[in-house]
Amino acid sequence: WVREVLDGRPPAPVVLVLGGFLTSPPLYRPLRHGLREHGAADVVVGNVWTMDWLLAASRGLGPILTRSGRALLEASRRSDALSGGAPVLVVGHSAGGMSARLLTSPVPFAERRLNGSSRIGAIVTLGTPHVVALADGARNRVGAEAAAFANGVIPGPFFAPTTGYLAVASRRVVGRRAGSLGERRTWSVYRDLTPEPVTAEITGDGLIPLASALLPGAPQLVLDDAAHGQGIGRDWYGSERFLDRWWPLALDAWRGALLARAEALLAPS
Repeated sequence: WVREVLDGRPPAPVVLVLGGFLTSPPLYRPLRHGLREHGAADVVVGNVWTMDWLLAASRGLGPILTRSGRALLEASRRSDALSGGAPVLVVGHSAGGMSARLLTSPVPFAERRLNGSSRIGAIVTLGTPHVVALADGARNRVGAEAAAFANGVIPGPFFAPTTGYLAVASRRVVGRRAGSLGERRTWSVYRDLTPEPVTAEITGDGLIPLASALLPGAPQLVLDDAAHGQGIGRDWYGSERFLDRWWPLALDAWRGALLARAEALLAPS
C-alpha cells in the first residue's frame, strides 16, 4: 500500500465498525451495506452485544475492549488480503468511538494494553461522548472513566498526522430546562453528560450533547438533524444521507494519514 499511496493510487479501505452502548451487531447491517456501496473494500462489525454493555456496569470496559481488539485484528487480516495491508479505517458509533480511541493506547486500560495505533489509519466517531461529566449512574461513570483516561493519555488527535481523526456530531435536538416535557427530559440527559457549565439550553443529537461529541483539537463535522441512534423511520448518523456527508471526509482523513505514514516510512533515518 505504501507505493500505491505515494503514487496517488491509495487502495480502498477495510472498515471496522464499533457499535455503541446497548447496541448489537445486527443493528449495523444497513451501515455495513452502505459503506460497501460507498467503496469500502470490506466491513467488519465488532462482536459486542447488548449484554456485554450491560455487564460493563459491573465488570468495566475490559471485556468490550478485548472483543474490539479481536475485531481490529480480523479487519487487519482482511486488509492484508484486500487492501495491501493498509491500516484500517475505524468508525465508532457513540461509545464505540471511545473504544476506538482506547484501542490505540500504549498505556494499559482496564488491564488491557492494546497499543493498536499502527493498525488504525483513521478514527471516525459518530456521536461519541469524548468529554463527559462524572455523574452518578453506571453509564455515566463507566463512560466518564474511559473518557478521562483517553483524554489524559492519548488526548485529542494524539497520533496525527499518521492517524486521521474526524468527530461527527449533531445539533438535532435542543434540551431546555424550562421547556416542554420532552425538552426538559432531553435537557436532563444532556446535563448529566455535558462537560460545560450547565445552561438553560443544551444542544445535541438527542442523547449526546454537542460539546461532548467534539474531540478537542480534531477535525469535526456538525450535522443539523442526525439522530443519535437507529430506529424505525429515524435518520441517524449512519443513514445514507448523512453517510454521504461524512464518508468523503473520513476517506480524506484516512488517505492523508496513509500518505504521512508512507512518507515517514521512506524518510531517511
